[in-house]
Amino acid sequence: MEAFHTHSGIAAPLSRANIDTDAIIPKQFLKRIERSGFGQFLFYEWRFAQDGTPIVDFILNTAPYDKASILVAGPNFGCGSSREHAPWALLDFGFKAIIAPSFADIFYNNCFKNGIVPIVLPDDQVQTLLELTAAKKGTVLTVDLEQQQVVLPDNTTFSFEVDNYRKMLLMNGLDDIGLSLQHEDRITAYEKNALFARPIA
Repeated sequence: MEAFHTHSGIAAPLSRANIDTDAIIPKQFLKRIERSGFGQFLFYEWRFAQDGTPIVDFILNTAPYDKASILVAGPNFGCGSSREHAPWALLDFGFKAIIAPSFADIFYNNCFKNGIVPIVLPDDQVQTLLELTAAKKGTVLTVDLEQQQVVLPDNTTFSFEVDNYRKMLLMNGLDDIGLSLQHEDRITAYEKNALFARPIA
């Protein structure tokens, strides 16, 4: 997993509440066994018509939002089923951070496990970001994880909370497997000792 310290990128406004995981990555695309390649299906039923042609007025189909790496959304983002494919799709599309007033718990946890920073800000601050990024296309925001701040173009800062343990994992690029591999020497030594203690007959 890629380490996250500070990221600056174009922010896309998606002013909808209760965006569920089936909207983020529709169920018909869950058959893939790889973790990559889901970005092309992100918000598929909002981005494409039934014949597969792009819906031109959807925000992520219009420049420069099609290159956005920060998503600003409404409350209860990521509700619905617990599919981990949702953060996979967002990450594969290019999103590094999501800003919303609230997140569904399982989705929120899955973001950390996949290298996305989910940022909870008060309603009024999220509304400010939604209005700013809609009014001025190409607005660049900066997410500073170490300082726990979102920095606006005029250097206004919005502070956010994040669990210290999760922050450490993100800043070191560690998912659950990577964290376990930090103790690889001890794991290997245990396995060797266990083999001697319980030899195969």
